[in-house]
Amino acid sequence: MSDTAVSLRRKIASAGDLESVVRTMKAMAASSISQYEQAVRALDDYYRAVELGLAASFRKTSLVVAGTPAPRKETATIAAIVFGSDQGLVGQFNEVLAEFVVEQLEKQPGKKLLWVVGERMRARFADTDLLANEQFILPNSIKAITPLVGSILVEVESQRAKGAIAQVYVFHNRPKSGAIYTPASQRLLPLDDQWQHELAAIRWPSSNLPEVMNTGEQTLLALVREYLFVSLFRACAESLASENASRLAAMQRAEKNIDELLVDLNRAFHRLRQSGIDEELFDVVSGFEAQSGLW
Repeated sequence: MSDTAVSLRRKIASAGDLESVVRTMKAMAASSISQYEQAVRALDDYYRAVELGLAASFRKTSLVVAGTPAPRKETATIAAIVFGSDQGLVGQFNEVLAEFVVEQLEKQPGKKLLWVVGERMRARFADTDLLANEQFILPNSIKAITPLVGSILVEVESQRAKGAIAQVYVFHNRPKSGAIYTPASQRLLPLDDQWQHELAAIRWPSSNLPEVMNTGEQTLLALVREYLFVSLFRACAESLASENASRLAAMQRAEKNIDELLVDLNRAFHRLRQSGIDEELFDVVSGFEAQSGLW
């Protein structure tokens, strides 16, 4: 067999091995999407319950968030929490979100602190004016999200107590119907009058008005803690669902390209093999005719 045929066989074998890896990764991404999407759906109901609890509480009392007085808007420091990815093979997942973050923060006056979740996302800000001040490890399961959110909230409270930050924004990719994902943002802090008025305006879903149990202020603070927790948890879960959806789409494209490559390689191999067979037959016929002429 010629060196060209051996090379084609090697390429076909390598493409087949790569296709097996791609199919495995595609199956893992599809499985991960399911668990994260289920978590997001469950969180939607819980988030709504927390909002209703806050709405009921704000009808009874008002909230002053612990911390230093809010500085002037022109000098307020903004902390931006950005959920990216630790792994590749996710298409433009990190690039699209990084551009969205830069665009949104450029509209805000004051100093910016960047807290990045995911090593890949951190690298996307290397060529911008935004430098990652803190980095968190991206969770690889639903259970790992809770410790991450706890660490972020501890850092937020620590910086607020020092008066180092006045506002906190969350940026992440969110699953979207008709598309893989879309960038999204949410202002997490401060819990100002506008935020309170919007919650207080939420209509109670029944004719029986709620009653706040125990001390109204304690209940309100507990609900605020839950609001902050579930907001970050949902953002992380939505980001992970979007990441795996992007990876699934990338693996589907890769699988299609590998299938097309295998078709071309097999076609080239069969042509080469047929050409070799034709040459051998031609040599046999030529030899037979030459031998017959001698007789």
